[in-house]
Amino acid sequence: MKKSVLFLICFLTIGTLIAQNNLTTPYGDNKEAGNYKDINGIKMYYEVYGSGKPLVLLHGNGGSIKGHGHRIEYFKKYFQVIAIDSRGHGKSVDPSNQQLKYVQMANDVSTLLDSLKIDSAYVWGQSDGGILGLLLAINHPKKVSKVATFGANLFPGKKAVYDEIDEVVKETLKTTKDSHVRNLYNLLEYQPNISEKDLHKIKCPVLVMSGDRDAIRLEHSIKIFDNIENSNFFVMPGATHFGSYEKPDLFNLVLLSFFNDPFKKTSTVELFTVKK
Repeated sequence: MKKSVLFLICFLTIGTLIAQNNLTTPYGDNKEAGNYKDINGIKMYYEVYGSGKPLVLLHGNGGSIKGHGHRIEYFKKYFQVIAIDSRGHGKSVDPSNQQLKYVQMANDVSTLLDSLKIDSAYVWGQSDGGILGLLLAINHPKKVSKVATFGANLFPGKKAVYDEIDEVVKETLKTTKDSHVRNLYNLLEYQPNISEKDLHKIKCPVLVMSGDRDAIRLEHSIKIFDNIENSNFFVMPGATHFGSYEKPDLFNLVLLSFFNDPFKKTSTVELFTVKK
């Protein structure tokens, strides 16, 4: 039980604790930048900063816009940053209290972009947010021009995440009496359900990112990379599932390059075999 509680605290709060240090702007609770939209039966909360090409930021399980503080501070200099509190998270209001579903949450993002009259955007997602990014590219391809994920998975269980992580998720569901925590952990236990065939539908450029000590098995992240036609792969050295927070300068450099530079997937084999 003690291990379960410690994991819960770490998993749901680490982003917020790191991302709000030394910031003067109250990201995630900024009356000047924040708005609500009636989206698919909920009141979705979002904040907008900067100008230029839209960049949607999607947080992880149990997170919120507050976890993007330093990230917003950096990327608003280059893009119109749209940070979103997913259904059942942060300040978004979901009166139904029904079980969260990744497909529905991705649909919410697409509907929000419609309401903002945004035809196409860059998307970056952490963990659960990365899953939403993949689902947007699969089910709403016209809404995304490039997608980057960090620590996303295609399905639950020990083939995707390390045994210890999977066991703690199961233990938490057995012991928690908090309905909100149960809702969040049911996502981790039973979802998503993305197939290789689904990944083959993705045509936009995708950057698959992972820490070399991630919660997601490295071979699983490689599986995602191998099944998306137009994809690049980045493994952050010495990083956990929270590598985007642990090494922000490296993360920002890689992500900015992916969004700003022309997409390339030339292989070394092609370099050595191309006929001149």
